[in-house]
Amino acid sequence: QVQLVESGGGSVEAGGSLRLSCVYSGYSYNTYCLAWFRQVPGKERDRVTSINNRGEQTYTESVKGRFTISEDKPKKTLYLQMDSLKPEDTATYYCAAHWGAYCHTDHASFQFWGQGTQVTVS
Repeated sequence: QVQLVESGGGSVEAGGSLRLSCVYSGYSYNTYCLAWFRQVPGKERDRVTSINNRGEQTYTESVKGRFTISEDKPKKTLYLQMDSLKPEDTATYYCAAHWGAYCHTDHASFQFWGQGTQVTVS
């Protein structure tokens, strides 16, 4: 049973920083994709960034240069460092995972999800 547990959300002023963490367990495959999605009420859940087992990363255009995804494999933890935060970054952030090293963009391709953590930028 794969489990993902996020932490680190909160409220911050514009220009500030937050770091989200996602501890994962139950993995038994060598190839995988880990990602961070975000969602605001009434809108679709959008992928923000991803990383695969080879360390290859992707970022949506609006967060490039501000957000950094990383993975600590021994600790089985995924991170999202968010700097220079803007009010439009306000959302519920989810970590997600799927098997296979090709990282899909659509949320339907991800089999495993965390419970979400709220980020509010004022």
